[in-house]
Amino acid sequence: MRRARTLRAGLHHLRTAAEAFPDALVLLDAVGRLRWCNRAAHRLLGLTWPSDRGLGVAARFADGALGAWLRTGACDADDVPSPAAEGVRLQLTTMPFGGRGQLLLARDVSHVSRLEQVRRDFVANVSHELRTPLTVIHGYLELLDPEEVPALAPVLAEMRMQSQRMREIVEDLLTLSRLEMERHLPEDWVEMATMLRVLRREALALSQGRHRVVLEPPARLDLLGAPRDLHSAFSNLVSNAVRYTPEGGTITIAWRRTAQGAEYSVTDTGYGIPAEHLSRLTERFYRVSSSRTRASGGTGLGLSIVKHVLNLHEARLSIASEPGKGSRFSCSFDAARLRRAGRG
Repeated sequence: MRRARTLRAGLHHLRTAAEAFPDALVLLDAVGRLRWCNRAAHRLLGLTWPSDRGLGVAARFADGALGAWLRTGACDADDVPSPAAEGVRLQLTTMPFGGRGQLLLARDVSHVSRLEQVRRDFVANVSHELRTPLTVIHGYLELLDPEEVPALAPVLAEMRMQSQRMREIVEDLLTLSRLEMERHLPEDWVEMATMLRVLRREALALSQGRHRVVLEPPARLDLLGAPRDLHSAFSNLVSNAVRYTPEGGTITIAWRRTAQGAEYSVTDTGYGIPAEHLSRLTERFYRVSSSRTRASGGTGLGLSIVKHVLNLHEARLSIASEPGKGSRFSCSFDAARLRRAGRG
């Protein structure tokens, strides 16, 4: 009896703590029925204990974004609208609990979402405002002839280079802002054989004979996606490989069939990247080596653009690298986005 009272007291304390929790906590059984929820679940999800005991949660939210997410079986989701509170955005997580059950957590991230929107709007607006004056400045710099003032030739060359770099940063910021605001991109079938040839020509033009650029015989597969944005992402990986591979190195472009679908990859024999940097490479303006990045002319936004384009295509970016030996960047696409080349 004493042990039972101790267990009941412990359970009571746990439930009291869970009730005070600001996030929604929902316990589900093996088939997704409600076993228990705290008070925050009513405010954020519209679930009430004990009247909703035994309720099939996925069926309850079948027509909304929450139900769609639950049906995917995914473990995490960001910025999902609350089914119970207008204007509230939720971060959702599920995890195994008590054998075959699950714990669903829902956190109000409305404030964070609003701040993120303010950031996106600010970056987009500032980038738009900077585009015109930078274009004017760069245009006037192009009109100046260094031969007329030889003493200023090095200064003019540096000004032109930095002006061009600023224009590239602004254009990348605008691209990134557009991608962040997109939920779906206009899609069409992309002839990958043609795109790969274009990417190789771009690599050769950027390399100017300093590297060996290899295009492996591609898989005979076309890809469903946004042609302009896919080209932007794939081209970013190619240009990075050229920039960060010393003269005499090799860049290999490939499009292969995989067990899950297909993979586009760019492999180089460049400087390589230390393991501690790999997880942060897709962050905006993240630098592995700032001096090397400045020398190569990168904006620091290319891999962020790649990540956003791939996310909008339900694709995955994988990075493998070893310092002194080179890097491999690969983009994996599911079979649902593929068809045999020439079918269109």
